[in-house]
Amino acid sequence: MPPFAKPVDLSGEERHEVGSGADHRPRGGWRTDLASLGTPAFRLYLLRHARAAWAEPGQSDFDRSLDDDGFAEAEVIAEEAADQGYKPALIFSSTAARCRQTAEPFHRSVSQDLTIEHVDQLYSGTIDAYAELAFASRQETSVMIVGHNPMIEELFHRLVGKEIAEAAAPFGYPTAGLAILDFDERPSEDAYAGACLAGFMTPRPAR
Repeated sequence: MPPFAKPVDLSGEERHEVGSGADHRPRGGWRTDLASLGTPAFRLYLLRHARAAWAEPGQSDFDRSLDDDGFAEAEVIAEEAADQGYKPALIFSSTAARCRQTAEPFHRSVSQDLTIEHVDQLYSGTIDAYAELAFASRQETSVMIVGHNPMIEELFHRLVGKEIAEAAAPFGYPTAGLAILDFDERPSEDAYAGACLAGFMTPRPAR
């Protein structure tokens, strides 16, 4: 039975400050009334790759493919995200096979002309490498990162804080989990405080 996309219900939460301090620490909250807030200055999508098969004998971790459920997860999350108006202008994907396969359905759900760049540092890089890529100066105002745990989960926690991150993903950041993060001011590589969680989608009920 194919999985289905399940947005996290944010309606019962109040927007609140979750931290302060250095510029890269979280200082945002939940968004609860998106219609009244208009277009954010910048939107970041964090997508963990869909479910992958175990490595075959002699196969490297880098070359692991999605399994059947993973391919279904990737299609569903891309279609549901586009249906809800979540359409990144640019996608950066890890060069690992399972991430490339997770990103590809966005060509069908968003546009065949959507640029998907495959970046080695998303496979082997640190959380700081993820942030550097996400917030580098560029013309696009909405960017998706398709990557791996623990980096995706750690960046999510850094941006919104432990309390909100665990409320959105109480069992850890799931495969094909998609966080939508809005910024009222354009972030930079050195200053990316103020992320608000606009939505969190998963292709199956949390378990």
